[in-house]
Amino acid sequence: MTTTHAQTHVDLEVLGMTCTSCSARVERKLNKMEGVEAQVNFATETASVLYDAAELTTDDLVATIEAAGYKGFVKADPQADNSNSEATTGEQAQGTSISDVRLQEQEQLKQRVLVSAVLGIPVMLMSMIPAAQFTYWQWASLTLAAPVYVWGGLPFHRAAWKNLRHGAFTMDTLISLGTTAAFLWSLIALFWGGAGEPGMRMSFSLLSHGGGGLHDIYLDTSAMVIVFLLLGRWFEARAKGRSSQALQELLNLGAKDVAVLRDSQEVRIPIEQLQVGEQFVVRPGERIATDGVVVSGTSAVDESMLTGESLPVDVSPGSIVTGATMNASGRLIIEAQRVGQDTTLAGIARLVSDAQSRKAPVQRLVDRISQVFVPLVILAALLALGWHIIAGHGLAHAFSAAVAVTIIACPCALGLATPTALLVGTGRGAQLGMLIKGPEVLEATRQVDTIVLDKTGTVTTGIMTVTNVVGLDDVDTNEILRLAASVENGSEHPIGQAIVAASSSPLLPAHDFRADAGSGVSARVSMQEGDVCVTVRTPSGLDDQPALSALADAVTTARSHGATPVMVDIDGVPRSIITVHDEVKPTSAAAVATFKELGIEPMLLTGDSHGAAVHVAEQVGINTDHVFAGVLPQDKVGTITMLQEQGKRVAMVGDGINDAAALAAANLGLAMGAGTDVAIEASDITIMNNDLRSTADAIRLSRATLRTIKGNLFWAFAYNVILIPVAALGLLNPMLAGAAMALSSVFVVTNSLRLRRFRSLF
Repeated sequence: MTTTHAQTHVDLEVLGMTCTSCSARVERKLNKMEGVEAQVNFATETASVLYDAAELTTDDLVATIEAAGYKGFVKADPQADNSNSEATTGEQAQGTSISDVRLQEQEQLKQRVLVSAVLGIPVMLMSMIPAAQFTYWQWASLTLAAPVYVWGGLPFHRAAWKNLRHGAFTMDTLISLGTTAAFLWSLIALFWGGAGEPGMRMSFSLLSHGGGGLHDIYLDTSAMVIVFLLLGRWFEARAKGRSSQALQELLNLGAKDVAVLRDSQEVRIPIEQLQVGEQFVVRPGERIATDGVVVSGTSAVDESMLTGESLPVDVSPGSIVTGATMNASGRLIIEAQRVGQDTTLAGIARLVSDAQSRKAPVQRLVDRISQVFVPLVILAALLALGWHIIAGHGLAHAFSAAVAVTIIACPCALGLATPTALLVGTGRGAQLGMLIKGPEVLEATRQVDTIVLDKTGTVTTGIMTVTNVVGLDDVDTNEILRLAASVENGSEHPIGQAIVAASSSPLLPAHDFRADAGSGVSARVSMQEGDVCVTVRTPSGLDDQPALSALADAVTTARSHGATPVMVDIDGVPRSIITVHDEVKPTSAAAVATFKELGIEPMLLTGDSHGAAVHVAEQVGINTDHVFAGVLPQDKVGTITMLQEQGKRVAMVGDGINDAAALAAANLGLAMGAGTDVAIEASDITIMNNDLRSTADAIRLSRATLRTIKGNLFWAFAYNVILIPVAALGLLNPMLAGAAMALSSVFVVTNSLRLRRFRSLF
């Protein structure tokens, strides 16, 4: 009988990967371990691993990565102070961060590019321009090209040899094979052929070199292919660093230290030492250290960096505040409610990092293709070599065509197409307060044709206000409002809170409180004249009583304007109608119009009356035929399912616990950030503010990211499909093949970086 243990998740850094063949090999090695499920992402250089902690340790995982020929590290908490964190392995144990290692690698690449270019460009010019070919130019070319091949190409040769020892073929195999063949051919031609003779002349061709046999040298090809590929790899490294910059900027918002109140004294401590329940001080201009509740003080808090909202939010005692937001004015004392990995900022980091490290379905296909691609390319190069020899084109021409095939076919652009776009798109979304939870979400945003909007808190403000009080002739409406507020004082219902907020008179003692679900509340209220029984309930029984016609008219008027009427009974007799209204957000109409422009039909879903729902729909531009009113929380899923059965691809926007099931059932779930954690967990995209327009922006960004991925893949596939046959036919100089291959990778990454310029429509 085998014992199963709960799996533990860890994110690992994997350095040294040069293409998707590398990431695929690391992934295979990890997944061969007992009880391990791993996904390795080439663009982010990370491995997301589930493993059995009872059987394995992170050291075992790192050892497997290193046995495959790469550097492995446990990914550090991006918000933790590295100086205080426990050492892991390798460079980190010596106090060097992963970002430092990457910067060092970028600097080393830059040095190789510069030195190789300085040495290689003269070789290229001498090979291309006969007038520059002096008596012993070919030996000068060898002197300059040899360091480029050996030292400049060392990363490719080393990676190719390392992979060969493990029985694997990667992009580096093709590069090393092609440049080595060109270099060795040149050596043979110089020492044993006729190319070393004084006065040798050679001309440049856009096509493969002609039939010069061992009188031709390919030092220009060997040197400049390495220069172009080093340049491309350096651009890639810099671009990948910029692509994750948005998330890093967000993480850097967190405070580094905090002024904690201890024995009425302020003590400044590192943020890592702050505990739940401790009170801390935030002065004007300082960032709030962590999520908490305001204990004293009033201020305006700028939440724009987390939510995208430009206007500061007023806070006072009892207000919930979020860590990393900026205190704009007054001095605040805040009690910490969540610290460390439980904070909102840490949660955002986890959501975005998880989305970036997961693979889109199309990327898995690319990974499978890359595993067989390199051996097929080598076969194609050998076939090209044999065909040209058999066809009588000459050994030199055949060799040049084979080298061009190996170099042009490197699948780097193919491997970068999806992950770089996903990396930039999700990072930009995080900057704008939109958290896209995974690559699968992108496809869903393209497919949706219907969006169902929860009314309260989504289309409307969700904050009820009393707009009218109508009483019978002998009723003091202020006193009625006071009595109703005294009963509702203990209620958390939005209508009850609105009534309490509307009463300007001191509240009266109430006892024997009773709540009837779906009907109302009642209590005995103590007055000077004695106790009275006050009931606040849904209006009913007014139509057949002429004496109460004023109240009946007030109910009709309220409902026709989308308001909610409640009736107040005194000792069982209807005495007044209080009208409560939930205002439509001023931005909702613009959001609905944008949904329509995106080809998405908006619908309204609410538990309110049909009249109230229709009134709101008319205000924001939703077709009144697309209103679902009086829907109980448990029936929301049924509404989503019904629309799906009609063939619609449904997106759902909500913010409450009662929306969570519907968000999960929809093809695309969008949770408003002011909503509950349950709703956010169930959604596919989380909007960190309360502006419905941001949901339209999130769909636009997701679609833009998907378009970028598809554009990248089209370019990468088309590039290989078109140019491999061209090279095989001998119609492409190997040096130009190297330049084209490097440029294709740079193009894909640069195209993805355009997503950083995404802007809101509003």
